[in-house]
Amino acid sequence: MVCGQRDFVYETCLLDNSEKEKACELAVAAGADFVKTSTGFSTQGALLEDVALMKRVAGDKAKVKAAGGIKDLNMAKAMIDAGADRIGTSSGAKIIRKYLHQ
Repeated sequence: MVCGQRDFVYETCLLDNSEKEKACELAVAAGADFVKTSTGFSTQGALLEDVALMKRVAGDKAKVKAAGGIKDLNMAKAMIDAGADRIGTSSGAKIIRKYLHQ
């Protein structure tokens, strides 16, 4: 985490859409710099529809970090297309190698 940066992480897989929207609204109102889909340790990681929802709710007031289950370049690109500003993955080296050799 960057010094002074405020991230708000919630497990999107454990919430319904109205709860996701409310959590995102509260995080933005509290001054979050980033809202993040998940830790990657619950029952499911980032979903495209959750990233799009978070981007819609956060607007330009906070950035979106997609994390959990992003294992390849295609999924990383899809998350960015859905509105993710940052990707959290344990497959970063693999994704970068694929990107550099496409």
